[in-house]
Amino acid sequence: MEGGLQKSKSLRLNRRGDRSNQNLQAKDFEVGLFSSGRVPQDYPMKIVWKKGFIRLVLVGGILWMLLILIALLFHVWSCQTSVSFLSAMCNKNSKVYTMLDTMGLVTRPHRCPIPVSDDPDKIVIPTGRTSDKLVKNLLYVTEDEVPNNSSEPSPLFGGHISWKQREESFKLKSNMKVHCGFIKGGGAEMDPVDIKYVEKCKFVVASGVFDGYDIPHQPSNISLRSEKLFCFLMVVDEVSLKFMRENNTVKEDDAGGKWVGIWRLVLLKNQPYDEPRRNGKVPKIITHRLFPQAQYSIWIDGKMELIVDPLLILERYLWQGKHTFAIAQHKHHRSIYEEADANKRRKRYARPLIDLHMKIYYYEGMQPWSSNKKTISDVPEGAIIIREHTAVNNLFSCLWFNEVHLFTPRDQLSFGYVAYRLGDAFDFFMFPNCEYNSIFVLHPHTREHSSPIEWVKELDQLKKNSNLKESRGGLGLFTPYPGDLSSVVLPQVTRTSKAG
Repeated sequence: MEGGLQKSKSLRLNRRGDRSNQNLQAKDFEVGLFSSGRVPQDYPMKIVWKKGFIRLVLVGGILWMLLILIALLFHVWSCQTSVSFLSAMCNKNSKVYTMLDTMGLVTRPHRCPIPVSDDPDKIVIPTGRTSDKLVKNLLYVTEDEVPNNSSEPSPLFGGHISWKQREESFKLKSNMKVHCGFIKGGGAEMDPVDIKYVEKCKFVVASGVFDGYDIPHQPSNISLRSEKLFCFLMVVDEVSLKFMRENNTVKEDDAGGKWVGIWRLVLLKNQPYDEPRRNGKVPKIITHRLFPQAQYSIWIDGKMELIVDPLLILERYLWQGKHTFAIAQHKHHRSIYEEADANKRRKRYARPLIDLHMKIYYYEGMQPWSSNKKTISDVPEGAIIIREHTAVNNLFSCLWFNEVHLFTPRDQLSFGYVAYRLGDAFDFFMFPNCEYNSIFVLHPHTREHSSPIEWVKELDQLKKNSNLKESRGGLGLFTPYPGDLSSVVLPQVTRTSKAG
C-alpha cells in the first residue's frame, strides 16, 4: 500500500516538472522574439533578422504617412494662400482637391443662388433713361484753383478742394458744378484711339489693373447678345501693360486698339497719384467720366473673374427692382468704424490717418450703423458696382471720389458717409454678400501690395520722414480742419471678425 502511494507521488512530481520545463521554454521563446533583452547564443539568427525587418517596416510606414499628411496640408494651404506663386500650384479640378473639399478641409466663400432669368435673350431692356428729379444738370470743375500758401504740386487730378467747396457740394440743387477728377494737366490721359473706341460704348463692363498686381481674367457664361451689346474695358497703366505683354497674349487690331481676349485695354498715361490703390479708384468710382457715353456700367475689380452674363446682372440688380445703383453688402462689417478698425489691423493705411479720417466723419454727424438706420449697412463690398449713369448717381460718384482724393484711399470708409450726406436723394440697392460670391471667382493678386505709408503708426513718423507721405493724394488729412477735432472720441468698436 505504501509503495503504491509513493509511486503515485513520484508520477505527479514528474508531470509537474515536465509542465514547468515547458513553461520556461515558452517564456524563453517570448523573450527572444519580442523583448530587446539579450538573445541566447543558441537562438536562431533568422529570428533576429525578422525582428529588425518588422521594426523597419513600422518606422517606414509611419514616415510615409507623415509625408502624405504634410503634402495634403500643403495642398490645402496653397489653394487658399494669397501668394500667387504658391496658389498657381493648386489644381482645383484635381481629385485630391475634390476629396479635401468633401472632407471640409477647404474653405469656400459662402454662396447662394442668384434669382436671375435663365435666358439673356429674353431680357427686355428698358427704353430711355431714368429721369432725374433733383439734379437736372451736372457740370465738372476742370481748372485747378491752387491756394496761395500751398506747397503741393499743381495741378492735381482731383483739384485743391477747399473745405468750403466740399461742404457746398453736398447741398443739392437743380444745376450743380463739382470737382470730379480729370483736372487739366492732372494726369490720367487716354490715347485718342481709345477715346474714339469708347464713344460707342453704351453698355460697359469695366475693370482695371494698376502696377501689375493682376492679370485679366476672361469672363465665362457670356451670351452672344451680351458680347455684341457690352464693351468689356480693362483700364491699365504702363506698368501693367508691360506686365501683360510679358505674361499674356496682347493683340493689336488695325485701328491700334489692344486686346487680351474679350477685354479691350484702355491705357491711362501719367498716373495722377503715387499710390497704385488710389489710381485704381479713377476707373472704379468715376467710371462715367472715363466713358461719358455709357448709360449702364458694371465695375469689377481686376482680381475677379465674372461668371454671370452681364445682361442678367443688370436685370437682377437694377431693372427687376427699379433701382439705378446696386452694390454688395460687406461680409463682416456694417459700421464704417468697424471697417476702419479692421483696416488698421491689416495695415491698409497709416493708422493715425485712418483715425483722423474717422474723427472728421464722426464730428460731422456720421453715427455707427444700427438697426435704426434706413440702410442695411454702411459698408459695401466695393469689388462690384452696378449702376445706371443718372445725374444723381454721377454726383454721388463724384462726391465719393472726392472723399477718396482728400482722405484715405479706402473707399469702403467713405461710401457710407457720402450716402449719409445725400440722404434720401441717393437711393441704392445693397444686395446680400452671398450673391456677390456667386457672381465671381476670386483670384489672388500676382504679388502682395505694400507701400511705406501703410506701416506708419505715429504722426511723428510722417513729420520726420516726408518720403512716407503721399504728394498728390490725401491732402485733406494735412490741411487744417475748420472744426475742433481734439475733443472727438471715436465710438467703441466690437470686433466681430478677425479683420474682415
